[in-house]
Amino acid sequence: MSTASAMSLRLAVHYQRIGRWLQPLSGLAPLALRLYLVPVFWMAGTTKWQGFDDTVAWFGNPDWGLGMPWPWLMALLATWTELLGAVLLLLGFATRLIAIPLLVTMAVAAGTVHWENGWQAIADPKAPFSNERVEAAPAKLEAARSILREHGNYGWLTASGSFVILNNGIEFAATYFIMLLALLTLGGGRYVSLDDWIARWVQHLGRQAS
Repeated sequence: MSTASAMSLRLAVHYQRIGRWLQPLSGLAPLALRLYLVPVFWMAGTTKWQGFDDTVAWFGNPDWGLGMPWPWLMALLATWTELLGAVLLLLGFATRLIAIPLLVTMAVAAGTVHWENGWQAIADPKAPFSNERVEAAPAKLEAARSILREHGNYGWLTASGSFVILNNGIEFAATYFIMLLALLTLGGGRYVSLDDWIARWVQHLGRQAS
């Protein structure tokens, strides 16, 4: 075996060894994904529920809303998918199962609400995937800042953060979709989810019965 081949083999062995060392920590990534998504879906669901009549109107109106059929049913399904999804993700219970309707919710949101606005959530012409809306945003933002500097307390208005223009593209919906897709394949996570503990309990009962 040549020196280069031997070195490559040693690197491959060390790389595999690192993977084995990290195996006890394999539950941390699913846990982080779940905990990140919990407030996202809880806030989205509670907002829809607290203004449910407005949510139904937005789902059904073809002029300024989504123009969906059966808006009451669609709004109810979206609301409770997000609320129940937040609770189940927090517990790590039925993680793969709840990921499926949440994936559908994100796909529908991306396609019906955000798609026509392009990729970016916040308009920034320096960032990738800018479109005509984004390219026109800096001039509009500067005009708004000029008005606020002249007629308002600009220091107080910007004390909590800089003004931006919301482009409302698919960026966030796509990001949440990818995170849910990872949870669909990974599950709730080793040691850190009810799914894992239930699976261990079932395996224990199976060993006792055999």
